[in-house]
Amino acid sequence: MKIKRRDFLKGLAGSAVLAMAPPAIAASSEKNRLPDALGILYDSTLCVGCQACMVACKKANNMPMEYSGSQRLWENPVDLSSKTLNVIKEYENGAAKIKDREIDGYAFIKRQCMHCVDPACVSACPATAMTKDPKTGIVSYNKDACIGCRYCAVACPFDIPKFEWDNPFPKIVKCQLCNHLVAKGQIAACASECPTGASIFGPVKDLLIEAERRQTMIPGKYYEFPVAEVSSTTKQVHKVKQYIPYLYGKNDGGGTQTFMMAAVPFNKLGLPTLPDRSYASMAENIQHTLYKGMILPIVVFGGLIFLVKRSEKNKKE
Repeated sequence: MKIKRRDFLKGLAGSAVLAMAPPAIAASSEKNRLPDALGILYDSTLCVGCQACMVACKKANNMPMEYSGSQRLWENPVDLSSKTLNVIKEYENGAAKIKDREIDGYAFIKRQCMHCVDPACVSACPATAMTKDPKTGIVSYNKDACIGCRYCAVACPFDIPKFEWDNPFPKIVKCQLCNHLVAKGQIAACASECPTGASIFGPVKDLLIEAERRQTMIPGKYYEFPVAEVSSTTKQVHKVKQYIPYLYGKNDGGGTQTFMMAAVPFNKLGLPTLPDRSYASMAENIQHTLYKGMILPIVVFGGLIFLVKRSEKNKKE
C-alpha cells in the first residue's frame, strides 16, 4: 500500500512534535510488547454495524449521546470526538450490495485508541499526562497533570486524542480500554456487549494466536468464534470470509494492542498506512542528531542573538 499524502503529513507533523520535545521526555528506544499486555481484536467480517459497542462504551464511561447533524441516520455520530470514544464507521463502494467486498460492497470498521506499543502521545506529552501502564500496556490520561498543550493530538498517527473545545475547563478525551473496569477484573465494555464476537478482549499474546488461527481458516467454511473474551467458552458459528492476509496493528507504527482483521483493504477502511517503526523511536534519532554536541541549543541561542542585534540596529536607524 502506498502512503497517502494526508497520512504522510500527519506523520510528519507528529514526528516534528516528538523531535522538538526535550530529550528527557521523548522515547528512549523502540519498545517491545509487554508480556502481560491487554488489548482487543476486532474482526470486521463479524461486525454487523449494530453499534452496541458504542452504546456500551458511553454507558461505561458516562459519556453523553452525540448527534453530528448528518442526514445519514445510521452513521451518527460520524467520527470520534470529545463525546465519543469509539465509533463504527462504514465503507461503501458502488452498489454496496455485498458485505465485506471491496467492489460494489460494504464493510464496517471500528475506530478507537490503538494503545500503541510505543505511543507517540506518551512520548510527546511534556507533563506526563499520558502514561502507559507498565503491566497492561493500556495508555491512560490524567487530567490533573495535563497542561492543555494538545501535543498528544498532533503526535498521534491515528488521530485519536480529542480536546474538549466546548468546555470551560477542557481536557483530552480518548479510549482508556475501560481501565476502571479492568481494575475490577472485568473487561472493556465494547467487547463485553458485542453480540457477534466482532470485538474480543484479552491478553495480547492470546489475541495474536487467535488472529493467526483465523488467517488459516478456509473461506466459505463455518468455524466457531469466541464472544466477548478470547478465552470465552461462549462461541458463535460464522461462515468465514476471505481475510486480507494482514493483521493490522501487529507491526504498524511500532505495533499496537488493538488489532484489526478485515476482508477489505485497510486503507479503504480509513486506517493510515504506517511504517513498522514507531514515530517516537524515529524522533529519538532526530533528537540525538540535534542535541549531539549541543547543536540545537547553540543554533537557537545564535538565532536569538541575531534577532536581538537586528532589533537594536532597527531602533538606531
